[in-house]
Amino acid sequence: MKKLFAIAACVGLLSVGMANVASAQTADSTAAATTQVDSAAAPAADSAATVAADTVAADQVAGEEAVAETSFHQELKTKFIEGGADFMATIAIALILGLAICLERIIYLNLANVNPDKLLRDIEKALVEEGNIEKAKEVARNTRGPIASIAYQALLRADQGIDIAEKSVVSYGGVQGGLLEKNLSWITLFIAMAPSLGFLGTVVGMVQAFDNIEKVGDISPTVVAGGMKVALITTIGGLIVALILQIFYNYILSLVEGILNRMEDASITLLDLIVKYDAKKNK
Repeated sequence: MKKLFAIAACVGLLSVGMANVASAQTADSTAAATTQVDSAAAPAADSAATVAADTVAADQVAGEEAVAETSFHQELKTKFIEGGADFMATIAIALILGLAICLERIIYLNLANVNPDKLLRDIEKALVEEGNIEKAKEVARNTRGPIASIAYQALLRADQGIDIAEKSVVSYGGVQGGLLEKNLSWITLFIAMAPSLGFLGTVVGMVQAFDNIEKVGDISPTVVAGGMKVALITTIGGLIVALILQIFYNYILSLVEGILNRMEDASITLLDLIVKYDAKKNK
């Protein structure tokens, strides 16, 4: 009996061992199959991730193109509203009025900027060579510009002597110089006013920022950003307007200086012609 129990125990142990081996083999095969499936699924997952990344990149590019396609006028309008309609409107009015005056001055000065050489040659021909002062007056009267106006006033008084003619040139030259510099003070006013309005908007924006801090009781970037944005946008707007008007103002000043220099040279030449006319007439 003891041998039978021993044989039965050995058979049971062998059967249990075989079962463990079989289960281990089954587990190994299952693990191998799972590994194969995972290895087969990995490229698919990688390809799916690549497609998803490409889709996100395409969406980002499309978003950037949409942002790039935003018109300049739309962006300008947005910044105008964000800067505060009250201060930005006054800055825009300063720009419009300043540009209107600049345009008027540029047109006037370009019409007044006439080369005096031909005028002086025609006056010399009529006054000195022909001795016909009326013809010289007609030449000056039919020519536009401040130099012709000064010449006409001097020729009107040429018969009264060179001293009277010279005083007429000086007096009427001052009048014409004042006409050339007309409204330039308004341009300088707008040049000074635009950044001042911008700085005023800056102060108002800072006050708004501190009011928001006081209401919320926290100095977080979100609370301060609104007022600071208003401050910066109004300052930028005022400085841009001042720079634009300053460029036009300097251009107008260059035109005025050029005309004034030609006026002085032409006046000296004109007085010399009147002296020659008097000398020829008194012979």
